[in-house]
Amino acid sequence: MEFTHNGMALLGCALAIAAIALAARGDLRDSVEQKALGWLLQRQDMGIPVDPVAAAEPELVERVTAVTPNQLPKQQANVAQWLSRKYRVAPEPLSTLVAEAFTVGEKVHMDPTLILAVMAIESRFNPYAQSPVGAQGLMQVLTRVHSDKYEDFGGQMAAFDPLSNLRVGVKVLQECIKRAGSIEGGLRLYVGAVTTDGSDYINKVMAEHLRIQSVALGKPMPTTFPIYSAMPVPAPVEPELAHPTQTGFLETAPTERNVVHPQTPAVENDLSSS
Repeated sequence: MEFTHNGMALLGCALAIAAIALAARGDLRDSVEQKALGWLLQRQDMGIPVDPVAAAEPELVERVTAVTPNQLPKQQANVAQWLSRKYRVAPEPLSTLVAEAFTVGEKVHMDPTLILAVMAIESRFNPYAQSPVGAQGLMQVLTRVHSDKYEDFGGQMAAFDPLSNLRVGVKVLQECIKRAGSIEGGLRLYVGAVTTDGSDYINKVMAEHLRIQSVALGKPMPTTFPIYSAMPVPAPVEPELAHPTQTGFLETAPTERNVVHPQTPAVENDLSSS
């Protein structure tokens, strides 16, 4: 009893001294209050259940690939809204694709409306589209052929990531245009036409290109379009030739050279004709 009595007396004295010290030292009082508040908040957080998915993927918010059209410059917003209505695609993810096409197009000196036109004809902006021969994604890249181009994006599965597929597709299209020496010739190589001139595909892409370009510039929608009859690209002296596929790409041999098979008929891209 005596020990308890003395102990309580000492505790009371300590509390009295602490109260006097806190009253005299404002900075010390603020420090104690902050620590007490932090302890209470920590105890409260411990009682809230943690979402295991969010905990495993803390960067999910950073990976969101959607913006509203009103966040884009006027030209890009007009294009995103027009494409959204025509192809019945949500405007938010489509706005991201439009912005990326303009960014990449500026870097590689390619008209972004041409990039968007190729996506429209190839996949109708379906990032999970796949042709019977394995062309995948927005720009229908033959993933197994262009797997090296996906290495910087994490591997072949990146073919189904819209932005990665767009960047790889633009790279291949750029190579085709450079090799052919013209946009029309590059589109012919892109679609893989060999025994035909590929004019049907070229006309579809170029017509959509003019439509999207008119929307971006705020001009009236064109009612007539140039008719392109692409001439076959001359074969090089060395045996490097195209293997026609149902995709928008040339299927290259493992040696990184294209091998021609003149007897193989060219086939229209399934998605392009939709």
